[in-house]
Amino acid sequence: MVQINESSIAERFMRYVQIDTQSDPLSNAHPTTEKQMDLSKILLKELQQMEIESALDQYGYVYATIPSNSAKTNVPVICFCSHVDTAPDCSGTNVKPILHKNYNGDDIVLPDDSTQVLKMSDAPYLKNHIGSSIITASGNTLLGADDKSGVAAIMEAASYLINNPGIKHGEIRIVFTPDEEVGKGTAKIDMQKVNAKFGYTMDGGEAGSLEDETFSADGATIIINGVIAHPGYAKGKLINAIKIAGEMLDALPKNEWAPEVTDKKEGFVHPVRVEGIAERATIEFIVRDFDNDKLGQHGEKLRMLAIKIVRKYPGATMEFTIKEQYRNMKGVLDKHPEVVTYAAEAINRTGLKVKTESIRGGTDGSRLSYMGLPCPNIFTGMQNMHSKREWIGVKDMAKSAETIVHLCRIWEEKAPSKSP
Repeated sequence: MVQINESSIAERFMRYVQIDTQSDPLSNAHPTTEKQMDLSKILLKELQQMEIESALDQYGYVYATIPSNSAKTNVPVICFCSHVDTAPDCSGTNVKPILHKNYNGDDIVLPDDSTQVLKMSDAPYLKNHIGSSIITASGNTLLGADDKSGVAAIMEAASYLINNPGIKHGEIRIVFTPDEEVGKGTAKIDMQKVNAKFGYTMDGGEAGSLEDETFSADGATIIINGVIAHPGYAKGKLINAIKIAGEMLDALPKNEWAPEVTDKKEGFVHPVRVEGIAERATIEFIVRDFDNDKLGQHGEKLRMLAIKIVRKYPGATMEFTIKEQYRNMKGVLDKHPEVVTYAAEAINRTGLKVKTESIRGGTDGSRLSYMGLPCPNIFTGMQNMHSKREWIGVKDMAKSAETIVHLCRIWEEKAPSKSP
């Protein structure tokens, strides 16, 4: 029987979230913020204290290896991965985690901002945690469960495996990445150092969830070039790029094609950044769909919309670019069904019911799958991510760590016996 200590993983998680690791989408450095290294250095030290071989590179990646303790020589090397950075959507500075023991179902008013209230009516999953402990932030920041809950689960599982050598397993890799929240989580990863056959990102939500499909994703940029003139003498001359950008945004469909009105398997086009002056304005979009053909159609529809609007302004020009960000990992995972099957079995062994889901987003696993490491995503318990009302149930985190331990054991069990 595997029993993860809930007090231990809660304490570990609460230590990690107090370290500001927010990434920066506008930075071209690797990592995009130096402060991400603060947590990476702590993780390196803790791994070394467990006598786990580990290293931290200049880009902020932590690589570690737990050696096999199995008599079998053909157990595949598996990897567990989480990201250390938190999202730029909400402040991650001076996070004050609060442990709410024996949650009773009442509304929780976060103390540093009384307008931030965690309610079961808004977050019905709270009902699953009545009588158990949950962790929130204090109201001024996000909590950072995305993805420090995954980091905590991996570290707790590593400690458990080291202290319970009777659990047989093959060689295990651990990787902690920076910059996942800004789409650069695998930008500088060294796959030779990873050197694993299969992987799992620990970056999911409700207990029991197993995600084997993500959006496919592109990034689109529209640059509008206007015609500048002195505003006092601009009649018949000035073409304001900012106004054209505004018209373009207003022309986007209101009741479809947008994240605020789509769900399930529906894709969307979403403006995420606008900047400019009268002469030149830029709009950046994210384009998402589970189907690659539909993804291409979304990009072409956006391009044609932009062309149509700019044509109304003779003298103005438009530059349109679209770049691949990541692709639906299901295309890779379907070729290696055992990766998902074993994860489902591990979740079942914890006593949870498996919920196979599709992610309306992406993980490092999306890219890793296409870099040669088939990599589904496993729950950690995080809820209300990227917001001041973010929270997590301690028992969910413990079950996530337990799932890791079971997975290591299952891969060893399923490997053929050593030849005589």
